[in-house]
Amino acid sequence: MNNKEKILKELKILFVEDEINISKLLKDALADYFFSFTIANNGEEGLEKYKKINPDIIITDIMMPKLDGLEMTKRIREENETIPIIVLSAFSDKEKLLKAIDIGITKYFIKPFDPEEVLEYLCAIAKKLNKNRIVYLNKNFSFDRNTNNLYEDNVLVNITKREKSFINLLIKNKNDITSVDELKETLWEEEEISDERVRTFIKRLRKKTSKELIKNIAGQGYLIISDTI
Repeated sequence: MNNKEKILKELKILFVEDEINISKLLKDALADYFFSFTIANNGEEGLEKYKKINPDIIITDIMMPKLDGLEMTKRIREENETIPIIVLSAFSDKEKLLKAIDIGITKYFIKPFDPEEVLEYLCAIAKKLNKNRIVYLNKNFSFDRNTNNLYEDNVLVNITKREKSFINLLIKNKNDITSVDELKETLWEEEEISDERVRTFIKRLRKKTSKELIKNIAGQGYLIISDTI
């Protein structure tokens, strides 16, 4: 596996396209290069799968049933300003191009497109994404934001899905305190849980990791302090 393939193999792609032939063409040409290559058939399904799989890059058509690609992009941009979004479209008129630029499209390819050209562009994006994947929490621990894996001295730490979500939340909040109420709402959603259960959850994670990794701010909540986030 060469360096280009190694970089791409870490990435999750979401491709939103209502034309089955184009979906198949691009998937056949590109899917094997990536960690995953998920297809959605319209903008509504694209939004659902975006929330479910948390892709690294989105590729989308414009004209689709239920919700078009530009409106889907607009909604995604309301909560994620940085994810690369690439448009593949038969439209080349100025109005569509300007609207795409205005809502934050990263790149615009006109159909028919060359899959190799798309792949080369994805490689360029991947190099930039790869630089920001790993968060060094302290001298011993690092967290891969792409795979949600925690490492101690480059060795994988076996933690649960909820524990991964917890660390992700602390990283997302950067050096701000994450309150117990926010933890309950984010990690347990509709479930009613006690403060004691939250403390037990943190205690178990600390046993797997380190007392120093997660800071407890008495009466306020928790945080991870890191120079890289």
